[in-house]
Amino acid sequence: MDLILARNRTDLIKARGGGTLALVPTMGALHEGHRSLIRLARDRADHVVVSVFVNPLQFGPGEDYSRYPRTFDADLAACREEGVDVVFAPAAGDMYLPDRQVSVCAGEMGRIVEGASRPGHFDGMLTVVLKLFNLVRPDVAVFGQKDAQQLSMIRRMVADLDVPVEVVGAPTVREPDGLALSSRNRYLSAGERRVALALSRALRAGAGEPTPARVRAAASKVLAEAPPELELDYLVLVDPATFTEVSDPYEGEAVLAVAAKVGATRLIDNMVVRLGR
Repeated sequence: MDLILARNRTDLIKARGGGTLALVPTMGALHEGHRSLIRLARDRADHVVVSVFVNPLQFGPGEDYSRYPRTFDADLAACREEGVDVVFAPAAGDMYLPDRQVSVCAGEMGRIVEGASRPGHFDGMLTVVLKLFNLVRPDVAVFGQKDAQQLSMIRRMVADLDVPVEVVGAPTVREPDGLALSSRNRYLSAGERRVALALSRALRAGAGEPTPARVRAAASKVLAEAPPELELDYLVLVDPATFTEVSDPYEGEAVLAVAAKVGATRLIDNMVVRLGR
């Protein structure tokens, strides 16, 4: 079956056939991390839809909406190579009414950690994800663990609003040197990219420790020794379900998450750590 390009809901209805359907929501600029999501989606369903939409609602004032990388022809080629059935690529005017009033409120979880640094970001993200779920009607939706708080919030929205979709998380894909793949990595100069490696080094250092205090101390030490081009936003150790901070004593899984600017580029990364003996 040839890849189908859908621009609106009518196109999607025409394109959808029988069998189960998996959705991989993206903002385009596809890289190997996105390809890994597509492959997982193919394992979980009969048909795969990839959405390509740079969502204006999840960008705040002064963020990089206007310069966010847009590589649509290359994205289509990647989807063909990965055997995607449908690429859904709506325009902003097709996704949002000009007098739109109703959106999703992310709640308290949307105002902490990444939400504290980017007010309103998670409201916009959840709004577009819910719209995509309603338009595509997938059985399964696949998201990357690299955006761990986003993944947790989507799972919470699905549970709270009884959305009939299975949310699947996929492991973070990294470069051989440890840098987490991101569409924003292309903003980095060669020197900035070397500086950015401090993020994954800090996560690895913290992940080897048994208690919250020692995890934070080990990761903080690496970041404190990073070049001044790295401007730390946050380093947190949180409960993976609520993204509230954990403290001693604590046993089980936690998420060690970091955000920082390297030059003009803001990067995030995280790692799941297992605490206690």
